[in-house]
Amino acid sequence: MSQSLQFITPSRAPYFTLPKFPRISCTRFPVINLPNTKCSIIITPSLSSFLHATSSRSLPSGNAQTGAAGVVSALSVGATGIEVDAVTEAELKENGFRSTRRTKLICTIGPATCGFEQLEALAVGGMNVARINMCHGSREWHQTMIERVRRLNDEKGFAVAIMMDTEGSEIHMGDLGGAASAKTEDGEIWTFSVRAFGTPRPERTINVNYDGFAEDVKVGDELLVDGGMVRFEVTEKIGPDVKCRCTDPGLLLPQANLTLWRNGSLVSERNAMLPTISSKDWLDIDFGIAEGVDFIAISFVKSAEVINHLKSYIAARACGSEIAVIAKMESVDSLKNLEEIIQASDGAMVARGDLGAQIPLEQVPSAQQKIVQLCRQLNKPVIVASQLLESMIEYPTATRAEVADVSEAVRQRADALMLSGESAMGQYPEKALAVLRSVSVRIEKWWREEKCHEAMELLDVGTLFADSISEEICNSAAKMANNLEADALFVYTKTGHMASLLSRCRPDCPIFAFTTTTSVRRHLNLQWGLIPFRLSFSDDMDANLNKTFSLLKARGMIKSGDLVIAVSDMLQSIQVMNVP
Repeated sequence: MSQSLQFITPSRAPYFTLPKFPRISCTRFPVINLPNTKCSIIITPSLSSFLHATSSRSLPSGNAQTGAAGVVSALSVGATGIEVDAVTEAELKENGFRSTRRTKLICTIGPATCGFEQLEALAVGGMNVARINMCHGSREWHQTMIERVRRLNDEKGFAVAIMMDTEGSEIHMGDLGGAASAKTEDGEIWTFSVRAFGTPRPERTINVNYDGFAEDVKVGDELLVDGGMVRFEVTEKIGPDVKCRCTDPGLLLPQANLTLWRNGSLVSERNAMLPTISSKDWLDIDFGIAEGVDFIAISFVKSAEVINHLKSYIAARACGSEIAVIAKMESVDSLKNLEEIIQASDGAMVARGDLGAQIPLEQVPSAQQKIVQLCRQLNKPVIVASQLLESMIEYPTATRAEVADVSEAVRQRADALMLSGESAMGQYPEKALAVLRSVSVRIEKWWREEKCHEAMELLDVGTLFADSISEEICNSAAKMANNLEADALFVYTKTGHMASLLSRCRPDCPIFAFTTTTSVRRHLNLQWGLIPFRLSFSDDMDANLNKTFSLLKARGMIKSGDLVIAVSDMLQSIQVMNVP
């Protein structure tokens, strides 16, 4: 037997206007008034029972959402089909609901992982989002990668989303003359120059993309490459060339970011004059729009104005397709305008490598935690990136410090973790992904075993009354799931919004998110705890649940007796029931 919590809204409710119902005095149907809202919950044995009890009061005509019978929406999936990738299906069959990983994993695609078989291995290993970095490779190469990921999704049933990361207009190195990397040694003299060199270029010579580089630097300045992975001291200036002595050796990678420090302080005056989105970035953005990528990550965001401008540009050119904008937090300006940037964006990335080159290293952990918590409060997915498993570029095993770092990001409840060089050009991309997956699963399991229900007070993020209702539903459903130790939360959503609200609550159990469109399913694959399915459904919650139970039981993904709590963004209600 199911129980439903049906929200009775005042006349300004968004979906339909209910007449004034008589108070049901029977003790089987208690009324719970929600604090800080004008809503009540009436608990009934089932949604259909409640509708039958009030059938003498007919609902207004002319509205498609008129109760449990409803009107079946346009179906984009076969009448009896359900789409979920084979890896998730096998995991649910073998280990059950609570074994599923909640933290999502992003892999940067590069020379080490560009083959179809390699991409499939990453998807099988847990990759939820494939990142293409426009700092490297041609647009033709990236187009091929996008086609391969889409082919993987079509042939294997995955929902791997595609994130395009812009280069940004900060100062950075060139392409190392075609070499994949270059090692530096302590005391070596390297030349950083704005000159264009032929082939072969002089030994230990690096191109710089900023014409005023030689004029801006001073002898004695410290030059940090890739957030401090390699350090140089400026020893001499000769025309357009800057001679530097290596003080901290390491690995130079093409297109690595360069930052200057002088007398212990960041030199940022010239960087502040560079646009956030360069002319090359705009061409890359046009490419991403044409290819229909799911996310565009913008580097070195300094203000919300940049995000708003880009979103308007995408809306005008994307012809109705949904492309989410991710703001990369990797500069001092990002931290100064943090809340307004996150509010304007569709998500954020803590790019710790470049951020660590602009603020003291000891401040990076607190900045990360602040960004992660603020994103959760504002209901924006957040990615922790850069140097998670940097040693695994060359070695098959992560360091204990790296495992502790990954564990902390999981404990902070970040939505996603991202591999950069580890998967793009490292020697052990699949092993690096396996480390992220195993650490995430273990820390999440420990969190649940310790009953670490968070006391974080979630802020209201919606501005409309309908939004407030949705938030109350999701907050209540997540709390009920924890208290009742439910096996899963089900959410039926056309836009993905209520699924994201449930994700924000970080419940103990996984969230099965059912949506009718492929693009929404891919977008949901970035958010914590969501297992996205593609399924046709109607406005009839009882029918949706019966259909879903039947399909999932037939495939061995759920079993009779499992406790499920279901919500929907079409009919504002909470259903609690055991799988029949």
